[in-house]
Amino acid sequence: MKNCLYLLLLGITVGLFISCSQEVKVFSSVDSPSPLVEEYADMVVPPNIAPLNFYVDAEDGQEALVLTCKGKSISGICKDGAIIPALNAWKDWASKNEQVEVKHCRLEDGKWIAYRSFTFRFAEEEIDPYLVYRLIPPGYTLWNEMGIYQRNLENFEETAILENTQTDRNCMNCHSFCVQNPEKMMFHLRAKHAGTILVDNGNIRKLETKTEQTMSALVYPYWHPSGNYIAFSINDTKQLFHTNHANRIEVMDLASDVVVYDVVRNEIITTPLTFGEESFETFPSFSADGKTLYFCSARKQALPDSIEALKYHLCAISFDEKTRTFGHQVDTLFHAEKMGKSVSFPRMSPDGKFLMVTLANHATFPIWHQEADLWMLDVPNGYKSVNLEALNSPSVESYHSWSSNGRWIVFSSRRTDGLHTRPYIAYIDANGTVGKPFVLPQERGDFYQECMNSFNIPELVKGKVETGRYTLIQKILDNEKEQVKIKSNLTE
Repeated sequence: MKNCLYLLLLGITVGLFISCSQEVKVFSSVDSPSPLVEEYADMVVPPNIAPLNFYVDAEDGQEALVLTCKGKSISGICKDGAIIPALNAWKDWASKNEQVEVKHCRLEDGKWIAYRSFTFRFAEEEIDPYLVYRLIPPGYTLWNEMGIYQRNLENFEETAILENTQTDRNCMNCHSFCVQNPEKMMFHLRAKHAGTILVDNGNIRKLETKTEQTMSALVYPYWHPSGNYIAFSINDTKQLFHTNHANRIEVMDLASDVVVYDVVRNEIITTPLTFGEESFETFPSFSADGKTLYFCSARKQALPDSIEALKYHLCAISFDEKTRTFGHQVDTLFHAEKMGKSVSFPRMSPDGKFLMVTLANHATFPIWHQEADLWMLDVPNGYKSVNLEALNSPSVESYHSWSSNGRWIVFSSRRTDGLHTRPYIAYIDANGTVGKPFVLPQERGDFYQECMNSFNIPELVKGKVETGRYTLIQKILDNEKEQVKIKSNLTE
């Protein structure tokens, strides 16, 4: 491994070797905090995560860490801007529900000097072993080269599910999984070879989802827990570029509705309560039990002139999967307008206790809003607000997804430079208390300094997507598509 040299240790002596077996020992300690304390102290991390990246502002070989857990220690020396413990040593050493002591050392006159130690801990609960995301340049219109990738979180292995260099460089987006199941997924293709790809336990379908009654093809998805339905928005989306504004761009809907797609019958189900011209509805999601359909709704505005007055509330309507029918009223659960805010991306925890959303000042697409933050609602306690200050930064926090056990959240953030989106992971306990987030670990210390792509739509998955790329490509390049039907309930 090129990043660091390591050795499994016992006690305080640090057996580290740089090229010619140079032994390193902690010579003395100073009673001052490590520069790493603010970012890394008191973290809660999964016991099955790959080695963390401890970023340091130091030359190679000038700083080191000694990590001690249950009396055993591992260590590493800085390389390429980070201290990253060796994978094999980390895996043998990490222990569930145990505290880790961190000794951060710097090299002075050939001797290792340790700062005052600090701690973090491993959680009892593991994180789902795979993370799926799209890698895309952080521009507004360019998508000549992109792909959907899966990363094994227990090591550093990344593999492509699909790359658009193999599909005539078309756009692919909105990948989504049914309750973190790698065998039930979907994603859209835009421009050339357009269609929606639906993968269900090895069966691959290509759908034409635009109908005569809908303004667009199906857009933002969310699976019903049964796997028999997917909620979608349909959107007439436009981009607005600012000449002098902290946010470079607005993505706005001139019109939008929410529908449900029946996977088995290949049919769209509608209701006039989420399908009309007087309001905008978007970003649907189902409750953990599948009985409630959440979505974001705003009063119709004259756009783009009134873009800052466009505030989306969190709304809900009941849904009966057996009868394929909606309730007779829409409930507004969270009046974001009273806070001067707008809601996007509602996502419920698997236990049904918490609903996480993104709040921005206005509109419905917060990825380019520097003020966008994560917000959480306690569902059993009347959607009471839960403090997520620990997750937020002065820059953008936006898309987020839960682990299958509800103890981990992964979210998109642009806190590093305000431009590139990076995936961050954080622990959330049963009471809704959140831990300090950490960036997705990488094998190289300078990875994020060199990576010019953004990580888009991070989704935790319970296993590896085994659907072969060749099989997917064959279906994508096939011009034959199943035409989705619509069962109109607009006169109910």
